[in-house]
Amino acid sequence: MAKNTSSSAFRKIDVDAYNEDNYKEDEQGELQSPPVGPDEAEVNSFLNQGRMVDALKTVLRNAPLGSKNQQVKDAALALTMKVLLTVKASQVEEVVLALDPDLVDVLMKYVYKGFESPSEGSSGHLLVWHEKAFAAGGLGSIVRVLTDSKRA
Repeated sequence: MAKNTSSSAFRKIDVDAYNEDNYKEDEQGELQSPPVGPDEAEVNSFLNQGRMVDALKTVLRNAPLGSKNQQVKDAALALTMKVLLTVKASQVEEVVLALDPDLVDVLMKYVYKGFESPSEGSSGHLLVWHEKAFAAGGLGSIVRVLTDSKRA
């Protein structure tokens, strides 16, 4: 049988604060210096030297995820796609295993972004990246990417 309590402390929650109409996007990412994206010269240098892991890490660490500047995001996407498509399919697993778990999530964001606007021959290569990133990050990586408000 339920116990009757005279306490009404649980009723002090302001439910209007959780109304969708009152929701405001977090601005904490913009309070810091706005991300400018990866350095294209540095990434191209790594690619020319054959250091694919370093090139990918540089692109993913400097991803402008919190930026609202669409030009910066588009440039970062183009550079990331260049790196992803440069890596041979046989080397993808080795490169993905060298990434931190947080970078695997960022990689997965760029893979999905690449699926949104495919170029000639990129879809098959991105499927290989998706398979290896899924193997490294698991289902949680996909869920984190799909629920994150910061888009690539």
